[in-house]
Amino acid sequence: MANNHYVYIIRCSDQSLYTGYTNDLQTRLQKHASGKGAKYTRGRGPFILEYCQVYESKTEAMRQEYQIKQWPRWKKESWIEEKEGGLRREYSKELLKS
Repeated sequence: MANNHYVYIIRCSDQSLYTGYTNDLQTRLQKHASGKGAKYTRGRGPFILEYCQVYESKTEAMRQEYQIKQWPRWKKESWIEEKEGGLRREYSKELLKS
C-alpha cells in the first residue's frame, strides 16, 4: 500500500471543504482530527470524509488535487455527489473531533 497516492476531500464543521493529497490516508486523517493536519483545518473539526480516490502515481494524484482545488464550491459538491464519494466507504466517514 506504500505505493498508493490518495486525493481526499473532507467537510469541516463549518461546512467548508478541504482537498488534500497523501500517500497514507489513515495517518493523514488522524492528523487532521488531532489538529496537526493542514493549517486550514485546525480548529474546524470534527470532519467528515466526503471523497477519496487512490492513484498509482504521485503525479496523477497531485494533478487531480490541483484540479479540484481550482473548482468553485458548487462543482466540488457536484463531484462528490456524482462520484458517490469515491472509495470513502473503505474508511471511517466520521472523523474524530480535534
